Amino acid sequence: MTFTFDARVARRDFDVSFTLEEGETVAVLGPNGAGKSTLLNLISGLLAADDGHAELEGASLFDTRAGTQHGSKPPHQRAVALLAQEALLFPHLSVLNNVAFGPRSAGARRQASHAAARRWLAEVDGSEFENRRPAQLSGGQAQRIAVARALAAEPRLLLLDEPMAALDMAVTPAIRRMLKRVLAGRTALIVTHDILDAYTLADRVLVIERGRVVEDGPTREVLERPRTAFAAGIAGLSILSGVRTPTGLRTDDGIELAVSTGAAAANATEWPAPDAGTAVIVAVRPSAVTVSNRPPAAAVNAIEGVITDLEQRGDLVRVRTDRLAADLTARRVAELDLTDGSRAWFSFDPGAAALYPATRPRAR
Repeated sequence: MTFTFDARVARRDFDVSFTLEEGETVAVLGPNGAGKSTLLNLISGLLAADDGHAELEGASLFDTRAGTQHGSKPPHQRAVALLAQEALLFPHLSVLNNVAFGPRSAGARRQASHAAARRWLAEVDGSEFENRRPAQLSGGQAQRIAVARALAAEPRLLLLDEPMAALDMAVTPAIRRMLKRVLAGRTALIVTHDILDAYTLADRVLVIERGRVVEDGPTREVLERPRTAFAAGIAGLSILSGVRTPTGLRTDDGIELAVSTGAAAANATEWPAPDAGTAVIVAVRPSAVTVSNRPPAAAVNAIEGVITDLEQRGDLVRVRTDRLAADLTARRVAELDLTDGSRAWFSFDPGAAALYPATRPRAR
C-alpha cells in the first residue's frame, strides 16, 4: 500500500483511518464541517495530529504513537503537493518560473527546472502562457498552471481541494478532462462536492461525516448503492432502510414495500437481492416517483409524506419529504397545489428500485 493514514484530532472531533494503493485516485465527499479540510491539512503538514501516524511509500510523515522515534516531517519534506481551490500562483514570477519553482527548490539547475516546467506546461495545455504573469491569466488558465506547478515537484501524493470550485462553469469541463489525463496512474486525494468529479476522476470514494469515515468503496458502488443520507443526496437518490421480506422490505417504521427481483429490476443483474430477514436498503431515483393528493388506486409502494422542500432544477421541480423525493414539472406541482408543509402521496413501481445489503465490507 502506498499511503496509510490513521489520525485523531480531539478539538475537532476527528478520527479517520484509510489506505491508498499506488496509482489510486480517491474522491473525498462530505458535508461542510465534516473534516475534509482537516484531513488535507494533516496530510500536508499544516495541522498536527493529537494521535496517529501516516506513512507514504515506506516513509513516515508523522507518528505520535508512544514509543516511536519518527516525529513529524515538515511540509516541504513530505513529497506531498496540495492544490487549493484558488491557484495561488506567485504574482511576481512568470508562468514558467512558477512551474519551475518546485524543481528549483529541490536543487535542480535552472536549465533542468525550466525543461521540467515546459514538459508539465505542455501536459496541461499551458505552453502558450509560459511568459505571462498570473495577473494576465483567466481563472481556468491559472488553475491549469497551478496543476502543472504541483506536478512539476514530482509529488508521491497529490491532494486536490475542490480544484474546480472557483472556476466558471464554462471552463470546468475542460479542466476536468485535463485532470483526468494527468491523474491517470497517480496517487491522489480529491476533495469535491461534485458527483461528476467523483465519477470522472476517482477510482474510489470516501464519505466523511462528523469526522468519521461512513462510506468507503469503489466509486460506482458508493454512489449507486449509498448507505448514508449524504451519499444518497449527492447521488440524487432517495433511500429507505429496513428488513428484507419475501416481496421486498419492511421499513424501519413498519411500511411494507414491494421490490421486484426479476430480470427487469434495477438491481437484478449486478446486485442480487439479500436473504430474507437481513438489513437492507432500497434506493429510488426521484424521476421514478409519482405524486398524488390521495392514495393511488393500486396502492403499491405508496407512502404519505409532508413536503419539506421544493427546489427548481432546470425545467423540473424536486419535491422532497423526509422519506422520498420526486421530480415533477412546474405545471404538475401547481395542479397538485404542493407547498412546504402540505401532505401528498409518493409512490414508485417495484421494478424501479434497487435493493441491497445495508452494510458493505470495509474497503482496503
